[in-house]
Amino acid sequence: MNLHIKLKNIARFFTLGLATVVLFSCQPEEWGDGNGLYDTDLDASFTITPVSDSNNTYLLSANGSYISSNWDLGTGAGFYSGGGTEEIFLPDAGTYSISHKVVGKGGVSETTSQELEVEVSDPVAGNIVKGGLFEDADDHAEWTVLNISDSGAYWTFNEGSATIVASGWNQQAIYQAIDVVADKEYKIDMVVSGEGNDETWFEVMASTVEPIQGQDYANDVVMGLNTWGGCGTGTISGLLSSVGCVGNSYSDSISNSVTFDTSGTIYLVIKCGGNQTPGISISRVEMRGSN
Repeated sequence: MNLHIKLKNIARFFTLGLATVVLFSCQPEEWGDGNGLYDTDLDASFTITPVSDSNNTYLLSANGSYISSNWDLGTGAGFYSGGGTEEIFLPDAGTYSISHKVVGKGGVSETTSQELEVEVSDPVAGNIVKGGLFEDADDHAEWTVLNISDSGAYWTFNEGSATIVASGWNQQAIYQAIDVVADKEYKIDMVVSGEGNDETWFEVMASTVEPIQGQDYANDVVMGLNTWGGCGTGTISGLLSSVGCVGNSYSDSISNSVTFDTSGTIYLVIKCGGNQTPGISISRVEMRGSN
């Protein structure tokens, strides 16, 4: 009996020792350079080449090899998954920080950035809204506050956004004059965000009627939010064209497209009011020709 127990113990210890030897024999000598488990020479550099005969169009070409490639065009949209070459269109004049992030073996990543100066906006697709980014005092100065209610509703301009707060069924708007071309289709959009709003309306209008201080404005609604209509409550975040539910008076549908019968000046008016409106913020306001 004792011999049998000892033999069982010897077999057990032998099996454990063998497993230990196999385990350690499978490990690399070092987890450092040259073991093949991760890349040590990732290259995220890239070149930018203007595309001939195409306004504001550029070819991004990566120089290195990698498992995955991601690009950030400096427009505020963040990184997206792309390829080794990307043809991009930047319709608006400005300075863009283009970034390329590559991922190699073992999840190792590297990012390289360079600035691209776009000198002139595209004549067709360029944003014709001035100060739509609300970046600084110059942007803020492009907008005029339309005082509709005596109090209870206030627009404030921030670094990168504008915010409306309202209560007691009061309302206020901001607007600017824009020159348009007859029979040309334009698309209007903006990023909207907020939470906790109730009994609230938010309307974007594009009309030839000039706003008058102290008077309500309700001409040619293009898009918007309306808590009674089922949008604008809870947490809202995204393009108004995606999260809005207010119909377009030009087309009698949910659409952000407008066309004007005559060339000349129109007024882009953004109005908000309500009883319980702790805040709706807007940024990246755009109006672009689409044909």
